[in-house]
Amino acid sequence: MISSVKIDSLKVPGASLYYEVRGSGPVLLMIPGGPADANSFQGIAPHLTDEFTLVTYDPRGISRSPLDEPIDDRRIVELFADDAHRLLAAVGTEPAFVFGTSGGALIGLDLAARHPQQVNVLVAHEPPAIALLPDSPRHRAAIQDVHDSYRSSGIGPAMQKFMVVSGLDAEGGRQPAASESQPEPTPGMAEATAQMQRNMDFFLAHYAVAVTTYEPNVAALKAGTTRIVAGIGKDSRGNLAQQASLALAERLGTQAVVFPGDHGGHMRHPDEFAMALRKVLVDYRT
Repeated sequence: MISSVKIDSLKVPGASLYYEVRGSGPVLLMIPGGPADANSFQGIAPHLTDEFTLVTYDPRGISRSPLDEPIDDRRIVELFADDAHRLLAAVGTEPAFVFGTSGGALIGLDLAARHPQQVNVLVAHEPPAIALLPDSPRHRAAIQDVHDSYRSSGIGPAMQKFMVVSGLDAEGGRQPAASESQPEPTPGMAEATAQMQRNMDFFLAHYAVAVTTYEPNVAALKAGTTRIVAGIGKDSRGNLAQQASLALAERLGTQAVVFPGDHGGHMRHPDEFAMALRKVLVDYRT
């Protein structure tokens, strides 16, 4: 279903948040992970807007949500969750549905732990909550090494390490060989590439270490009113985030729900993923 899109900006302490609203029905807030922004939900959005008022946004420091002051890396999960809290308050008054993927799922977990009255159901799809894993010190050291590589060698070598450390190198499509001819980039493509590089800079400089050292407040989540659904990708191949999602479900005393695709299933299989997400939100709503 094609629906009109309302574009707006919300001033929050230390930043301005770009966000989009489309569709009708109860609010469904979509929280992207890592360097991703609202555009990462463009494919799935048309499959949800006939039933939900879909709210997508660029997290602070990403794409069209500029910082007004330096960010405190140690509080990044809390800051991002506070932003989601303020955004929900700006778009509605009833408890909302929330979907978070990857690092965005951790933001959703912090939001639900501290503001359960705002969240009816949270679907946390493969949150990289490595603090819940038995060998978390080793994984934290590996992510710190990624950060150190970024500082010493830049984005390329750091991301190569990150993909291996996270287990995401086994997922995704084939990358074109260097010898393959590539189309001449348009000005729009060039700007999108430049923006992604800026987002990757922010991700590696501030986000990666802080997010992967965050430990969800399982006691608060279990005591709260929000229904928490830990999601995993059907095609995920034991990546760290999938392992952490399974550990989260175990801590909560629930079963993880399987979604189409892998860690980026909502982008690679938007129609199937939307169908699965609809079912979960209906089945688990309070």
